[in-house]
Amino acid sequence: MSGRVDKVLSSHLEHSRNQIEKMIRAGQVTVEGETVLKPGHKIEQGTVIGYRFVAAPRREEIPIDFDVDILYEDDDILVVNKPAGLVVHPAPSVKEPTLVDWLVQRGISLSTLSGEERHGIVHRIDKDTTGALVIAKNNAAHQNLSEQLQDKSMGRYYLAVIDHALKTSREVSAPIARNPKNRLKMAVVEGGRAAKTQFVTLTSSRQQGSSLIAAKLFSGRTHQIRVHLGALNRHILGDNLYGIKSKEGKIGRIFLHAYVLYLTHPTRGDNLEIVAPLFDDMMGYLNHNFDKEMLHESIQPDTLRRRFVDDLFHERVC
Repeated sequence: MSGRVDKVLSSHLEHSRNQIEKMIRAGQVTVEGETVLKPGHKIEQGTVIGYRFVAAPRREEIPIDFDVDILYEDDDILVVNKPAGLVVHPAPSVKEPTLVDWLVQRGISLSTLSGEERHGIVHRIDKDTTGALVIAKNNAAHQNLSEQLQDKSMGRYYLAVIDHALKTSREVSAPIARNPKNRLKMAVVEGGRAAKTQFVTLTSSRQQGSSLIAAKLFSGRTHQIRVHLGALNRHILGDNLYGIKSKEGKIGRIFLHAYVLYLTHPTRGDNLEIVAPLFDDMMGYLNHNFDKEMLHESIQPDTLRRRFVDDLFHERVC
């Protein structure tokens, strides 16, 4: 087979061109014994191509003084309930231990398709956001889950506590890009990447101040829920970057939680739905400020699914 090396190898390994491109740029592919770094390198019929999968690296031994709750595990995937304050994967600016460091030090098998520092990571959650995160334990599972992300057959329902109630269910379809006035933030920017989020109000606090909402993403932009809530003039409690600093430091982190993860198992083909219990700080706030009976009913997975199916989302912000 002749043509571009990335196309040929993608067909041979049955992996996406994007994943093969990462392997090539990482120096993991050779042509006739010579390393190639350009995905568009042309080859002829009969050319010998070599490739290697890199084992998950061990960073310098960083003491890990935390544990992470495992919600589901088999030979192909692992689902964890990520706590607040934990970075998902290493980066040059990250000095503290990450979720990937925890996985590696526990000896958990990880896929190698996302580059040397993101082994196993199919999708991510911001440092201070909590909740369900799926890890791929082999390359076939990683590829399958990546395709599910693309076709939206895998996703999550988020719970968030916001400062003012939404009177009706809302859908925000607005492009997101880096905020030109603050590089730490994202913003709705004309010409940015397309993004869509649906929001449903679940229940309001006893004092009718804060409100518990659910959010469903139809794209995966950085800070998407926070930016689209800002377009509705709403903010998540504890969000000091996009919202207002909480009074007297009572809320130590953003109250945003990836609550329900749904996906098709990459090997068996059956549907999985995994619920990530709320952490004590967020659950304590809800129990203290909301009616417990209404709260319990509103966060049932069946209730969430029904609300997103039944609400017609006539009100849209574009």
